[in-house]
Amino acid sequence: MDNLTYLTNAHTSYIESLYQQYKSDPTSVDFSWQKFFEGFELGKNSEAGADVPATNEHFEKEMKVLNMINGYRQRGHLFTKTNPVRERMKFFPGKELETFGLSEADMDTVFNAGIEVGLGATTLRNIRQLLEETYCESVGAEYKYIRNPEKMKWFEERMESSRNKQKFTSDEKKRILHKLNQAVVFENFLHTKFLGQKRFSLEGAETVIPALDSVIEKGAELGIKEFVIGMAHRGRLNVLANIMNKTYKDIFTEFEGKNYDESAPFGGDVKYHMGFSTDVQTVDGKDVHLSLCPNPSHLETVDGVVTGIARAKIDQKYDNDYKQLAPILIHGDASVAGQGIVYEVLQMAKLDAYKTGGTIHLVINNQVGFTTNYRDARSSTYCTDIAKVTLSPVFHVNGDDVEAVVYAINLAMEYRQKFHNDVFIDILCYRRYGHNEGDEPRFTQPTLYKAIEKHPNPREIYNEKLLKQGDVDANLAKEMDKNFRKMLQERLDEVKQEAPKFTKPTMQGPWKGMRFATPEDFVKSVDTAVSEKTLVDIGNRITDLPSDKKFINKIEKLFGDRKKMINETKSLDWAMGELLAYATLVNEGHRVRFSGEDVERGTFSHRHAIIKVEESDEEYNPIQEKVATSPAAPFEIYNSHLSEYGVLGFEYGYAMASPNALTIWEAQFGDFVNGAQIVIDQYIAAAETKWQRSNALVMLLPHGFEGQGPEHSSARIERMMELCAEYNMYVANCTTPAQIFHIMRRQLKNEFRKPLTVFSPKSLLRHPACVSPLADFTKGGFKEIIDDNYVKAKDVKRVLFCSGKIYYELLDQQQKDGRKDVAVVRLEQIYPFPYEQYNAIKEKYSNAEEWIWVQEEPENMGAWPWLVRHLRREPLDVIARLEASSPATGYSKLHVAQQLNIIAKAFASKVKSEVKENVKKTTEKAVKVD
Repeated sequence: MDNLTYLTNAHTSYIESLYQQYKSDPTSVDFSWQKFFEGFELGKNSEAGADVPATNEHFEKEMKVLNMINGYRQRGHLFTKTNPVRERMKFFPGKELETFGLSEADMDTVFNAGIEVGLGATTLRNIRQLLEETYCESVGAEYKYIRNPEKMKWFEERMESSRNKQKFTSDEKKRILHKLNQAVVFENFLHTKFLGQKRFSLEGAETVIPALDSVIEKGAELGIKEFVIGMAHRGRLNVLANIMNKTYKDIFTEFEGKNYDESAPFGGDVKYHMGFSTDVQTVDGKDVHLSLCPNPSHLETVDGVVTGIARAKIDQKYDNDYKQLAPILIHGDASVAGQGIVYEVLQMAKLDAYKTGGTIHLVINNQVGFTTNYRDARSSTYCTDIAKVTLSPVFHVNGDDVEAVVYAINLAMEYRQKFHNDVFIDILCYRRYGHNEGDEPRFTQPTLYKAIEKHPNPREIYNEKLLKQGDVDANLAKEMDKNFRKMLQERLDEVKQEAPKFTKPTMQGPWKGMRFATPEDFVKSVDTAVSEKTLVDIGNRITDLPSDKKFINKIEKLFGDRKKMINETKSLDWAMGELLAYATLVNEGHRVRFSGEDVERGTFSHRHAIIKVEESDEEYNPIQEKVATSPAAPFEIYNSHLSEYGVLGFEYGYAMASPNALTIWEAQFGDFVNGAQIVIDQYIAAAETKWQRSNALVMLLPHGFEGQGPEHSSARIERMMELCAEYNMYVANCTTPAQIFHIMRRQLKNEFRKPLTVFSPKSLLRHPACVSPLADFTKGGFKEIIDDNYVKAKDVKRVLFCSGKIYYELLDQQQKDGRKDVAVVRLEQIYPFPYEQYNAIKEKYSNAEEWIWVQEEPENMGAWPWLVRHLRREPLDVIARLEASSPATGYSKLHVAQQLNIIAKAFASKVKSEVKENVKKTTEKAVKVD
């Protein structure tokens, strides 16, 4: 059986089964099918329906017409006129009448199938014309895979009743022309005035500007008060100027380089990466806030950030009402098809932890990625095929038909507001120049660029259309061009005559009242203590299990043990220290949001922030239930999907919009954070320097060498440390429950915000020595360095500096050997390095002859490479594993031998001469044994 016959038979059989179902019970089929079959039977049995032949042959033809209608709805998008500069690919089977078992002889036959498309009984010619105009012109619609009858019917009624066209008023058409004129002239002006400067022009896709303008108007009409927008560099300057209302003067100032101040503390970024926020007023007088997020050249990195910002504002500013804020993501065709972050973020769209009520995805499909032809850029039919993962509808639109683009995005906005789902608008257009204005595109796409060279811009095409329709005066477009160009020249002349200026960044919105940090802020941590009375009260509340719920025995014992810590032993383990940090912040009116893979229980089964009722899987959240008395300060903890890049970007965005909330992301193992390295490099480490954007995001990265192999040992301290400069973030490796308590609370107790990375423990979660007395929580704050309280300073000949888990192994050896001549000092905060506390330690142990940094990591990893650079004038040596290409061994015996050798060497008699030789010998021996 060929494809054509198969399709015809399959759809006919389906419709026949519906008819049989209707005959048994008319109400069991959709209302539209009821009306169709009702009309069909009327025509079959009544003289009034004589125009519709009542024969079995005609019934079969009715089925074929219905099959044709369904075929257009499903596959019409394959046959649209959507490509302005290339011929469309051919698809088989096509949409010829024969495909559906019909012929020209049937064209003037009346079919009741016309009821299905809202025409009533009518000729096949009329039915087919409606289908052609609806599904095969400038707008192609993919929606049949949604599988939701209500949503599919919603689309069909709107598209078929309007034939996928919007009737614009004269004023609306003039506004569209005005926005197109702004887009076209702005690009042309920059091209002629700033020759050779990169700007990543929008030319070829200028219809994006009236589309964004229209969706803001439509959104405001439907209740939207705010849009959060993310996009890469293509067209960003045009969006900043003509949508965000960033002044042309400010943009020209950047082109002229007059916004740079060498005394300013910010390094800045190129102009086509910058963000902006503003308030605009719609034609109807509604106020709408717009935010365009800064984004680096990692094209789709901003996707998670935008949705995170959107969710934070929906949660906190709009009381969980998704109808008041919508995210818009503007993609390129190559990036939306090629970059995995798009999939990661799209998978978040319907998850409770991350949903935002639906994102409008606008794809600038210029059919080439840098120099790569679209045929080499994807395997899928469309660049937007990823939308099908979440059953998101897609509109493919001819970028030369501005009214079609505006119509499609307005329809998408309506759908988003009604169903709270993502929608994609794929604008097929072209790129007038190369990847940037200095590129020669004919090197790689000679035939395409021959066509583009001759192709008129969208403004010329639209103006010609309006002239033919009699909607505008012949001179209107020329006057728009002349006046706008004159205004641009005036702004540029002003800039050239003015002295350079640098605008000092200020904290706005929820950040108002905060400030940027100064070096003096890092000398000592602020007080983060909580009274014993409050701690005991909260500790009892979060360890009380409801008596009407049955939990598994292990949970009941665990919570019983936690209660004893609070009331009897007055000694808390890591889990209690951590949970009390969150609970006290919530108690003080701060929101705490926490997500990551398996964070509710904790990868290492220590946290149990969410517990399950034994018989029902019902969830119980002790902090939320017993401490969070204000809706504005909940404790929210979510297991994420298996994503690092997307989720970390989202949480960074959430924290960006939530300076008074503690926002945390935890990696399942610290090693896995490398999957999100782009977010760390571009946002966490550099955003304040590049874009003057502060952030208090916390990353918990489990770290520690415990013989679990290369992928479960190292969170790559060295990578984080190489990004540390200019007081851009905190990096810590805490060793006590009190320290994690204080450092978490410090995030919200400073007058400024900095990202924090904690290399959190695994084995220490249950180490009997890794506990803190209750008194450590009730006074002071975080300690950047913890001194040795076992030795007397005058007796110390060797000082061992260390960080993290290895402290307990060094401590154990020190105690076993009774070594009063060796002090073990913990560096808890690696960056900013606590020079003042370090100098105090040096002064205290002035009799010491040896100063040694001890770490588990290989010598080329861990904190040592950073320390040796910054303490190069210090007499500091190192004990570590030998330099290695892999973080750790996968052989347990070798791991143990290496670890024992590090500890032994730290207490050996002659450290400097014996370290490397002993490590080498022990390693060789362990390999032989293994």
